[in-house]
Amino acid sequence: MQAFINGINLAYEECGEGLPLLLIHGFPLSGRIWEPQMEGLKGDFRLIAPDLRGFGNSDAPEGPYSMDIFADDMVGLLDHLGIERAVVCGMSMGGYVLLNMLARHPHRVGGACFMVTRGGDDDAAGRERRLKLAREVLDKGAQVVSSAFASVLFSSQAGAGERELIAEVCRIMEQARPSGLAGALVAMAGRADYSDRLAGFNLPSLVIGAEFDQAIPPGESRLMAESLPDARLAIVPDAGHMAGMENPEFVNRELHRFLAEISASFF
Repeated sequence: MQAFINGINLAYEECGEGLPLLLIHGFPLSGRIWEPQMEGLKGDFRLIAPDLRGFGNSDAPEGPYSMDIFADDMVGLLDHLGIERAVVCGMSMGGYVLLNMLARHPHRVGGACFMVTRGGDDDAAGRERRLKLAREVLDKGAQVVSSAFASVLFSSQAGAGERELIAEVCRIMEQARPSGLAGALVAMAGRADYSDRLAGFNLPSLVIGAEFDQAIPPGESRLMAESLPDARLAIVPDAGHMAGMENPEFVNRELHRFLAEISASFF
């Protein structure tokens, strides 16, 4: 499905009925990463999994890109679907988009799930690494990013049984266009620091970390859960940064529990 939002064609998948859950993917991925959640939760909830601009089947304009623009795209999609308020789950970079929504569009978010993400911004060295990679991807192509990220997206414990899953995620990464990858890298480098503002986000929250995450160590998830005023923490066992694909049963169970707990007061 596609919707024309903020001057671009934004692709998304939707299934189920009931309390709406907007699923925002991370970098350098697409809405396809949420297939296990779409399948596992569609019997009880309404799930929407967009491709952020620059990724998947959405348009990839030259830019500029920013967390403001990503967040406004998500609000535009909710408007298109006639959804006034949704539970929003952001994975990694998707969590940065969720934080921006909470800061700038708080009335559109009725519950927040932060999956393998953090509230702080990059330090100077981290920003420079992202900007350098943005320049390289425009010069050499999308494979620069897939090569850089493939080694950190999965658990260090991943074995031969996950080769098919790793190959699928690599295919998703390689589908992104250089303009989208570079734009998102610049957007992440310029994102705001919310670490001191988390205490002001007073809404039901679920923080999901992963036991073997090499990109966002579980200590970051614990810190985020402690900083939010109404949060529960869940650490996904036997999983890395792609927790929703590596251990979907655990993630789906935690999401279902969270959505069921807040559904009575949501509508």
